[in-house]
Amino acid sequence: QVQLVESGGGLVQAGGSLRLSCASSGRTDNRYAIGWFRQAPGKEREFVAALRRNHGTSYYADSVTGRFTISGDNTNNMVYLQMNSLKPEDTAVYYCAAAPDYYSGSRYRSSGVYNYWGQGTQVTVSS
Repeated sequence: QVQLVESGGGLVQAGGSLRLSCASSGRTDNRYAIGWFRQAPGKEREFVAALRRNHGTSYYADSVTGRFTISGDNTNNMVYLQMNSLKPEDTAVYYCAAAPDYYSGSRYRSSGVYNYWGQGTQVTVSS
């Protein structure tokens, strides 16, 4: 069992930055990959980024590549999402999720492989 708690959301102007944190507890060894997803009002949940902690490999959605960076602190069971050059279209509830770290890389873009989810943190980007 894995428990996930997101933090770091808030209100920021376009062009600004935020860093989201995902704290994991329970079975939190490197056998779990961590992904970030987001859901805007009236839209489906979409993939943002993922980190295979055992491999040190990261994946990004095209819409955030070059602006967002996912990183991990395995000692403290933390995963971060640094978000720079934020745009109003980045406004959403952001969720972190955990998945077994044995799938092929492309599978981590799909919410279906994630077994555990946090409650989400709101990010609002004003224009």
